[in-house]
Amino acid sequence: MPERLFVCTPSKLGAYADCPRRYRYSYVDRPAPPKGPPWAHNSLGASVHTALRNWYALPPERRRPDAVPMLLKATWVREGYRDVEQEREVFRRALAWLESYVETLEPGADPLGVERVVAVKTAVLAFNGRADRIDSRPGPDGPELVIVDYKTGRTGLDADDARGSQALALYAYAAERVFHRPCRRVELHHLPTGTVAAHEHTPESLARQVDRAEATARDIMAAERAVADGADPDAAFPATPGTLCAWCDYRRHCPAGAGAPSKDPWTAVDRPAAPTE
Repeated sequence: MPERLFVCTPSKLGAYADCPRRYRYSYVDRPAPPKGPPWAHNSLGASVHTALRNWYALPPERRRPDAVPMLLKATWVREGYRDVEQEREVFRRALAWLESYVETLEPGADPLGVERVVAVKTAVLAFNGRADRIDSRPGPDGPELVIVDYKTGRTGLDADDARGSQALALYAYAAERVFHRPCRRVELHHLPTGTVAAHEHTPESLARQVDRAEATARDIMAAERAVADGADPDAAFPATPGTLCAWCDYRRHCPAGAGAPSKDPWTAVDRPAAPTE
C-alpha cells in the first residue's frame, strides 16, 4: 500500500519547525491542552487582514481611503489588549496603516484571488493554504502570478525574509499548478512601514522549498508512528526551548518552556512592540 500523504498547511509545518513539542500539543494530543489567553498582536493582524479582504469586496467606485474606517471597525477583534485605551490607540495605528496602504492600490484592479485557497499534492504532501492575495501581472511571455502576504508586525522585512519564507514558496508552487501560469515572485507587504520585500524564485528554488517541506512531513509522520507504537511522546516530539517559548500558547503545560519569561498578551502591540506577526 502506498504511504498516505501528509495533509498540511503552512502553519502546521511551521509549528513543527519552530518546536516539535508545540506541534504535538496543537495537532497530536487529544484533547489538546488548553491554550493561554488570546494575543493582541493576533487580533490586530486578523483585523487588518479581514479589512483588506473586504476592501476588495467593495465595488471599485467605493474603494477609497474614506471607506477604510468603516471596514476596520466592522472587522475589529478586541481580544488581548491591556485596556480600552491601548485598544483605541492600536486601532488608530492600524487605521493609519490601512489608509496609507490603500492609497497605493488601484481601485479598479481586481486580484486573481483574495484569501484564495490553493492546493497541490506531491509524492509526500497534500498541501493547502490560504494566500492573502494572488495578483496577475504582465510578464515577458504573458501573465504571471505574484503571491502577496500582508504583515503587521513591528520589525521591517527585507528580501531575505521573502526568499526564506517556506509558506510563500509553497503558495507560489501551488498557485502555478492551480492556475497553470508561472508564479515565481513573492512579496511581503509590511503595512507599518509601507515597504515591500520581494523575491523572484526559480523552479529550482521552489523545488528546494518543497523538498524541505516534504522532509519535515516525513519527520512528523515518523514521530506520530512512534507515539502510536508506544514511544514516549516527549521523546518523539522534543521541545526546543528558546525565545519563542515566551510567546507559545502552551508554555504553561511544557516543562521545558515553563521557565521562559512570560509575556503579557498585549506586549507585542505596546510601544516599543515585540515580535512580528
